[in-house]
Amino acid sequence: MKQKKLPMRMCLACREMKPKKELIRVVKNKENEISVDLKGKKPGRGAYICRNIECFDKAKKEKRFEKEFCTQISEEVYNILKQQMEEENAE
Repeated sequence: MKQKKLPMRMCLACREMKPKKELIRVVKNKENEISVDLKGKKPGRGAYICRNIECFDKAKKEKRFEKEFCTQISEEVYNILKQQMEEENAE
């Protein structure tokens, strides 16, 4: 039986290639709204980040999401993303 190929994506912060399921997707839609996509199914341009706080802090400090999406990102999106990571790390 042929084994299914795992989709790989690069983390914005640490630049490591990891399986898509291990990363959190942040998406920019046609209306330039930025949101956290936990299911990975929302339409739009996606960027991925590791599920650890160190990568999140590095991406925020270096404005990696702003550079990736070519737009300003509100503090609210950062707060939602950080809250999601903290909830997952608590489990």
